Amino acid sequence: MDPATEFNSIATQEPPIHPQPHPPTTSPRPTAIMASNNVSPLFRLLTPLLQTVRRTAAPSTTALPVRSLSTTPANLASGGTMNPKNRGKDVKPDPRVQLIRYHLQHSKTPRPLRLSRMRSLRHWTIHRAWMLFRRQKMSEEELELQRMYKSMHNACEELRALQGPGDKNTGRLYRIALEKKGIFGPNGVPIEYARAQTDTPGREPWDHSWTR
Repeated sequence: MDPATEFNSIATQEPPIHPQPHPPTTSPRPTAIMASNNVSPLFRLLTPLLQTVRRTAAPSTTALPVRSLSTTPANLASGGTMNPKNRGKDVKPDPRVQLIRYHLQHSKTPRPLRLSRMRSLRHWTIHRAWMLFRRQKMSEEELELQRMYKSMHNACEELRALQGPGDKNTGRLYRIALEKKGIFGPNGVPIEYARAQTDTPGREPWDHSWTR
């Protein structure tokens, strides 16, 4: 045979296909049977219980219908009246019911002030002027009380240092003034003990209109 013809015949021949060995097929049934044989009887008893717990713990996707606890119709609850002619129409609520609801549900806290810049400035100016007036008034009252106390103190000092007439000791009038004998009557008591002793002060601490 010609060498060229032999080469062409070898090149055109298909390579032999060798069959590949298939992996041995094993049936899973014996393994499952062996695994089930190794499971303890306690686990077999607890398996249905665990499945029930999982079903219960899973979130339910079915929404239950919401049922109102009140058996009163909506129109009666809003203050309306049950009238067959008004079926299918907007029933006007009773103003008495609205008034009761307003006083029961309305907040007692006033609305916050929403002031503009100029109005806020006026409000702040008036408030500061009022606070300044109160402070000046309290200062005047405090100064008046201090003046009265100093006047009483100076009078008591004059009585204490005053020389008695004749053979009287110094400060005799001062001691008599502090003893207050006969001022509250023959059987009277001092004014600080005239009122019954209580735990709380009275409504009127001092009667400024009292005269002797």
